[in-house]
Amino acid sequence: MRESELLKLDKTYCSYGDTVHYLNPPKIFERCEGTYLYDGDGTPFLDLQMWYSAASFGYKNKRLHKALTAQLDKLPQLACQYLHKEKVLLSAKLAQINEEKFGIKGRVHFNVGGSQSVDDALKLIRNETGRNLVFAFMGGYHGRTLGASAITSSFRYRRRYGHFGDRAHFVPYPYCFRCFYGMKRDSCDLFCVKQFEKLFESEYYTFWDGKAKQSEFVAFFVESVQGTGGYVIPPRGYFPALKKILDERNILLIDDEIQMGFYRTGKFWGIEHFGVSPDIQVFGKALTNGLNPLAGIWAREDLITPEKFPPGSTHSTFSSNTIGTAIGLECLKMMEEEDYESIVNAKGDYFLKRLKELKRKYPKYIGDVDGLGLALRIEICAGDGFSPSKELTDKIFEEGMKGKLSSGGKKYGLVLDVGGYYKNVFTIAPSFTISKKEIDLGIELFEQCMRNAGMRT
Repeated sequence: MRESELLKLDKTYCSYGDTVHYLNPPKIFERCEGTYLYDGDGTPFLDLQMWYSAASFGYKNKRLHKALTAQLDKLPQLACQYLHKEKVLLSAKLAQINEEKFGIKGRVHFNVGGSQSVDDALKLIRNETGRNLVFAFMGGYHGRTLGASAITSSFRYRRRYGHFGDRAHFVPYPYCFRCFYGMKRDSCDLFCVKQFEKLFESEYYTFWDGKAKQSEFVAFFVESVQGTGGYVIPPRGYFPALKKILDERNILLIDDEIQMGFYRTGKFWGIEHFGVSPDIQVFGKALTNGLNPLAGIWAREDLITPEKFPPGSTHSTFSSNTIGTAIGLECLKMMEEEDYESIVNAKGDYFLKRLKELKRKYPKYIGDVDGLGLALRIEICAGDGFSPSKELTDKIFEEGMKGKLSSGGKKYGLVLDVGGYYKNVFTIAPSFTISKKEIDLGIELFEQCMRNAGMRT
């Protein structure tokens, strides 16, 4: 069927409620392999966002394909009221990893997606405390179920769905390039943490009863590196200072690793960079390399014992499904067999070096570049090095999606993802298998997009 016919059917019969229709017309891809997507003409599109950081091992990974087909041939389906070995082994591996990293015993609970697992974390908190109010960050993104929307800072995701009585209280994230308080990173002395701590100085600030020694807010949902918010990386001292405040007031720290987990930042979990231990952790995406919608939570033993959180406390028909757990188990085996901490950090350092070169070349249009492992950011500005420009960002994105870039006499496209508070940040999350040659190609193609969008040195 021709692309024009598919687009006509899409326009007539498909909901526009998901994220497909940000580009007009939507792009149709026909196949994928390695770090590339291919359109109907066979044009390779270098993918620098890999399905929002889900496909860390590249598209059509042969080893993971083999694990998937082996499970299809053996145990493709099983109701979740029964056990299968892959679920047990995957749970055990994740729990053992966290016990080694954080010195805390815990258990793992699966669901079908990140948003659903965020909802499970919210249930766990309510089950433990009997209360429902939580803190979350401005710029934070935790999903679009009703529960996850309540702790995601964008009002846009809630506006049409009525009143959210359990909406989080949103705290400024340490976004140093655009500090909420107008401070400077090298002289602020973590001013933002101190402002948060002030909330607990008096009962009349509404968060704390000093006589009862109890906070009305019982948990804080964090992303160690903000994902949709623009891959914003906090100062190293921020989370230890925050955790001290939370621990002193018996407030749980919930670590959302859905985008940053499984070595995206050069550590198994993003939170490891900052030297704090979570009470609950949410994970997903890269657990199955994007081949199956499997996500989950890890929680401290005392929060998730079978006595406290018994069978049926939460459920999805396809949670802990046989295909997803088999792929997830194989992904973890792959992570054990190679030193992905070194691999990701080395490639990330090289990519960031090339981005800094590009920033020096276009200082008026690239206000900030930063990175942790292979989670990198490029902040686009309106010709003054600071004012955010969604317009130029959109133009660069659209140039990449035209598939009319060139290198070495060959035609290419460039797949980018736009995020950030002002939708002016490219969040770069390439495959762990990306080569230096492909990183150089990405820089070359990105610069072509900039120049096609009218930017000059």
